[in-house]
Amino acid sequence: MAKRTATILGIVFLVAGVGGFVMPGMLGFHLSVAHSVVHLISGAISLYFGVKGTMAGARMFSFIFGTVYALLGVAGYIWGDAAVPSDGVPGPADLRLFKVIPGVLELGTVDHLFHIFVGLLYMATGLATRVDVLVRPGPEGTKRGSGL
Repeated sequence: MAKRTATILGIVFLVAGVGGFVMPGMLGFHLSVAHSVVHLISGAISLYFGVKGTMAGARMFSFIFGTVYALLGVAGYIWGDAAVPSDGVPGPADLRLFKVIPGVLELGTVDHLFHIFVGLLYMATGLATRVDVLVRPGPEGTKRGSGL
């Protein structure tokens, strides 16, 4: 499950990254060049774990990556203020604009919602993915495994 999610969301991140260069203010996002580059890098890493990574690697990546993205979204709600984006940062004025790097990387409410949703999705699939780490014959010749 983690590999499939990492593959699909990796493609979503790549599309969002390219879309940020083509339509930087689409749907209320604040897709500056830096934000788009972060999405491209995130997409490439996610796609790698989805396509080439092991199931255990995809599971760990999904949980850690999801946690980081979800926390970023929550941080935006906590520290975001009513503001207008700086010059060079596309997007509308926002009640929860979080200026991570003012003038370079600024995140608004739509960005926070996206980050929380995607973060929780990654975390859920990471936690739901079973990786058998031990399979050996039991005392009566049956197989037993650990679902971690």
